[in-house]
Amino acid sequence: MSSNASSYICPSWPAPSSVRAYVSTRIGGVSGAPFDGLNLGLHVQDDPLAVMQNRQLFASRVGMPDSIVWLNQVHGIDVALLPCGVLPESADAAVSYTVNQVCAVLTADCLPVFFCNQAGTQVAVAHAGWRGLCAGVLESTLAKFDEKEPIMAWLGPAIGPDAFEVGEEVREAFMSIIPDAEAAFKPAQQKGKWLGDLYLLAKQRLVAAGVTQIYGGDYCTFTDDERFYSYRRDGKTGRMASVIWIDG
Repeated sequence: MSSNASSYICPSWPAPSSVRAYVSTRIGGVSGAPFDGLNLGLHVQDDPLAVMQNRQLFASRVGMPDSIVWLNQVHGIDVALLPCGVLPESADAAVSYTVNQVCAVLTADCLPVFFCNQAGTQVAVAHAGWRGLCAGVLESTLAKFDEKEPIMAWLGPAIGPDAFEVGEEVREAFMSIIPDAEAAFKPAQQKGKWLGDLYLLAKQRLVAAGVTQIYGGDYCTFTDDERFYSYRRDGKTGRMASVIWIDG
């Protein structure tokens, strides 16, 4: 299971050939337990030398330019426009119109969402945990695009609808914005708890924002422990990277 092909996922979407996008898995890296494999997060108390080696391995496998910018993610809605002179103190999405500028987010249950326009001249990736998703991180990212051209989106690996248990306050927060969000929740076994569908919630927000080409959304980081890190499942764990750029 250490082949290059299994150490990353290519989105299945009709993006232009100029758009390159990949999601890393936990397979094929050098980190030891409990980060076993290809951990790309420096902030999770893994050996920094192992993380840097993993990042180099991943970059080499996908042919990534040496321009990646790692964001300080805080489950917010701020978007970094790359390249930039001074990186924002925190951001949960990155957008670029520049060839060979890599945008990236790290996740381990939260939803990574890729964006590109029809011409392949604008790309973005957003980190959408439930807080950022509810607050509008996808809408903030879309606001950086030229509204004259249709945008497509791909939903990457996140915790699935049968594993994401939340409280009533989360359900109410989403329903206060889009009443149809009720369809994204079903009762959990524990009284007062709900199972939330991050993929459906994201699709609802994207459709409401005018995005009609939406792909992906068929993974579960929680149940697929061979391929994915999961904070909900393991607590102390690694991170996958979702990267996108315009090929030059």
